[in-house]
Amino acid sequence: MKPVAISCGEPAGIGPEIAVAAWNTLRDDMAMVWIGDPSHLPQGTAFQSITDLTEVRSATAFPVLARDFGPPVTPGQANPAHAQGVIDAIATGVELVQTGQASALCTAPIHKAALIDGADFAYPGHTEYLAALAGTDRVVMMLACEALRVVPTTIHIPLNQVATQLTASLLTDTLLITHAALRRNFGISQPRIAVAGLNPHAGEDGKMGCEEIDMITPVLDALRQEGMDIQGPMSADTMFHVGARAHYDVAVCMYHDQALIPIKTLDFSGGVNVTLGLPFIRTSPDHGTAFDIAGQGKADPTSMIASLRLAARMAHT
Repeated sequence: MKPVAISCGEPAGIGPEIAVAAWNTLRDDMAMVWIGDPSHLPQGTAFQSITDLTEVRSATAFPVLARDFGPPVTPGQANPAHAQGVIDAIATGVELVQTGQASALCTAPIHKAALIDGADFAYPGHTEYLAALAGTDRVVMMLACEALRVVPTTIHIPLNQVATQLTASLLTDTLLITHAALRRNFGISQPRIAVAGLNPHAGEDGKMGCEEIDMITPVLDALRQEGMDIQGPMSADTMFHVGARAHYDVAVCMYHDQALIPIKTLDFSGGVNVTLGLPFIRTSPDHGTAFDIAGQGKADPTSMIASLRLAARMAHT
């Protein structure tokens, strides 16, 4: 198995320390390489600078594809001078995967304000930048843990804009991309997809909203005609208990919190962010930079470990 590439993320956050912690846990199970400035690693970290990814498997210390980001790092305080280095680390990771040198990319959390201030970063976040590097028009965000996979159709928008931005085209693309990824990357030959309604009780036959009747159901019916196994639209308040989860492989929801509240309730520390629709595998821990605890040895590496394990499993499928 070729190594999973880890882009360093924000140097002043917890990314460097959870990457080292993950390597210490997984070093005997899988190969990985960290792309970043080794001076930003936790003090005392034993690392091995490599120039070729074929050296990763034989590394006896934390494998680093070393880059010089310039100024030293102060934990908890983002430095815009590091911005271009952070961006370049992501681009290097993508190149390594696209050229077949790495099996997947796992991205540590970034701090968007620092990237904008230091390098005029023109993207809302990681996902949009990765899509641009890949030349992909539309991608889908999945959150995954052992108990549940969820996909929000609309993501980081105000709740009062969901109904207007939730279109038949967007929902169709989300379902098609999700279906294809479950087959290709998760090894599920006949994916079972549960789709939540937008309104309480899935609109209750139009008494609590008509989006289900006017748009969601026609989209689902059309995809069922193409042979997809789709349930819904379902009442979101009854589709996440243990019995319900046994009947589907992924839950596609209409907005951010409808999807993320159940998965974070079930497994707050172990969730993984997966970007579907890219021509390569990308995972990421489901948390931010955690400036308030950076450099203090308090960071929980559970989500990074889960991200690396899932990336390797997807690459092996």
